Amino acid sequence: MTNAQDAVYRRYQDIDDTGCRVFQDALELVGRRWTGAILLAGMRGARRFGEYRAAVTGISDRLLAQRLKELENDGLIERTVIPSSPVQIRYAPTRDGGQLMALLQPLIDWSHRRRSTPSGSPPAAD
Repeated sequence: MTNAQDAVYRRYQDIDDTGCRVFQDALELVGRRWTGAILLAGMRGARRFGEYRAAVTGISDRLLAQRLKELENDGLIERTVIPSSPVQIRYAPTRDGGQLMALLQPLIDWSHRRRSTPSGSPPAAD
């Protein structure tokens, strides 16, 4: 094993089964279809259902409603009912939702770098 491989191994050797399951749950959460686009729409200012629908091209109303409910249950979107006539419902990212998007930014950057190289090969070292 090289020194670099050994350093990588040491960094991750303390991750226990619980940590691995928690990590897997997080990956499944952000990997659900449309979840990232919905969170991004909220970060960009969408608040009403129709604004989310307009921002997330291709999603059905049923699936958007389902994902918003899931994100609310996961604590990433807050649903606010405004008693008026007609009743208004607003959705906004929670603090955790904003933190998740900030944590995903390096992954987005990494994905852009990989797309800009042939066959997704790693970019040349600087």
